[in-house]
Amino acid sequence: MKIRYVTEEDAPALLKLFKELDASEMMLYNPGERRGSIEPVKSMIHHLSKPQSALFVAEAERQLAGYLTVQAGGLERIRHRAYITLGVSASFRGMGIASALFDSLFTWAADHQISRLELTVIKHNKPAFDLYRKMGFVLEGEKVHSLIINGEPVNEYYLYKLL
Repeated sequence: MKIRYVTEEDAPALLKLFKELDASEMMLYNPGERRGSIEPVKSMIHHLSKPQSALFVAEAERQLAGYLTVQAGGLERIRHRAYITLGVSASFRGMGIASALFDSLFTWAADHQISRLELTVIKHNKPAFDLYRKMGFVLEGEKVHSLIINGEPVNEYYLYKLL
């Protein structure tokens, strides 16, 4: 397994990974909602290559097995904090990929003077919640009815980690 920064050449494989994860109903997009074009993915890669952002990918068995995005605040008062998203292919879960992505994130955060990381997780996604707790994240609150999945309101947990 290898953790590295994403490149524009990764766009087709990243789109494939996004679509797989969207089908899990644990991510923001509904299954089939993400456009099938590579251009929005390339645009996202370009956006996340700015100094206060990053997109890490995990390569395993010659394919993208997971990703982690991090976006720090641009304004002075919030420059110390960053919001993250994480996704790991079901085929590669339990292999330490998420932990390796977090290790890269923590190094990146130290290099960019980030002292607070934030994320949300669907309340019923216990495996992800447990992973985040294992990585040192603390429950800050609950976003009530923050998502609608299959026509039903779903809550999210808001977590943070101070570095």
